[in-house]
Amino acid sequence: TGSFRLGPFADKDRENEKKKKSVICVEGNIASGKTTCLEFFSNTRDVEVLPEPVPKWRNVRGHNPLGLMYRDASRWGLTLQTYVQLTMLDLHTRAQTLPVRLMERSIHSARYVFVENLYRSGKMPEVDYVVLSEWFDWIVRNIDLSIDLIVYLQTTPETCYQRLKMRCREEEKVIPLDYLAAIHCLYEEWLIKGSLFPVAAPVLVIEADHNMQKMLELLEQNRHRILTPENRKLGP
Repeated sequence: TGSFRLGPFADKDRENEKKKKSVICVEGNIASGKTTCLEFFSNTRDVEVLPEPVPKWRNVRGHNPLGLMYRDASRWGLTLQTYVQLTMLDLHTRAQTLPVRLMERSIHSARYVFVENLYRSGKMPEVDYVVLSEWFDWIVRNIDLSIDLIVYLQTTPETCYQRLKMRCREEEKVIPLDYLAAIHCLYEEWLIKGSLFPVAAPVLVIEADHNMQKMLELLEQNRHRILTPENRKLGP
């Protein structure tokens, strides 16, 4: 039904409980079921849903940096990820109007998974990687990007690849299985092994290789654990 990794955050329970508003980030590979999760909770009272700003990444004053990056990552990786960092920062800092905010991914996964993958795969020069990292580090030091819970939809790359084939996003037609496998490995290093980068909040892991009906059942089973982050103390 889902499992928790508390890590070093148990001592922050009292601090987090003082907050009237909670921020939950839904993380996972491409086609892991993040949109399904957000849509499932979108009609829940007192919950605001912030999808990834993919339309912005597809159209910046008539340009499509997302499509360009997938076609030639070495040339356009920095361009896209600079804009991703800006637009995700905009989401994080947007005034929260309801008690619970459910975000699709975060500025953290943009840096720790997608930028990291570009660099490790040799498609981003070190100078680009360093400049993006400096920007990210400054943002994290100087701006409150507090997150109360990370929901990690854990999938196999093969499942994501099959789902990609069934949906009709033009930019994704060129994504190979190897790319999904690399993204999966970085998510596992970051959120499961805890060996890559700092984890911004406790992690609730939900196995997400299932069909739609089973996924909806799992989301319902985990509703209170997801929408009431202090329930993380209850464990599995």
